[in-house]
Amino acid sequence: MHKTYMAKKEDAGTTFERKWYVVDAADQPLGRLASKLAVVLQGKHKPCYTPHFDVGDYVVVINAERVKLTGKKWQQKMYYRHSGYIGHLKEIPYEILRGRHPALPVRLAVRRMLPKNKLGRRMLRKLKVYAGPEHPHQAQTPEVLEL
Repeated sequence: MHKTYMAKKEDAGTTFERKWYVVDAADQPLGRLASKLAVVLQGKHKPCYTPHFDVGDYVVVINAERVKLTGKKWQQKMYYRHSGYIGHLKEIPYEILRGRHPALPVRLAVRRMLPKNKLGRRMLRKLKVYAGPEHPHQAQTPEVLEL
C-alpha cells in the first residue's frame, strides 16, 4: 500500500533539495512568466510538494526590465496601493513604475500569485529579480530554467 508523502522540516536536506534557477525574462509576457515562477517558488513542480510547507526552489530573474505586455497594457495598466486612510488610494501607471523601479512589476506579479500568508512571504524571499543581465548569485551555480 502506498502512502502520501508530506514534507517536514527535518526532511529539508535529505528528501528534497533546494535548487537555484536563473530565468531570462526578456521578451516574455509578464503574467505568463509570473505564473510559472510562482509554481517553481511553491514547489508544485516537485513530487514532494506539500501545501503547508515550503519545498520550492530559488529563482533568479534577469532582464526584468525587458518583460513584455500585450495589447495596450503598457499605457493602461495601473498599480494601486492604499495607505489605510480614507481617500488615500494611490495609483501609478505601469510606464512610470517601470521607469522608476524596472524590476518591481515582475516581483509584484509573482507576489500576487503566491499564498497570502506567512508561507507566501517566505516563498517570496526565494525570488531574486534584477533589471539587467547580471546577478550576484554565481556562487550558487544556478541552472537555466526554460519557461
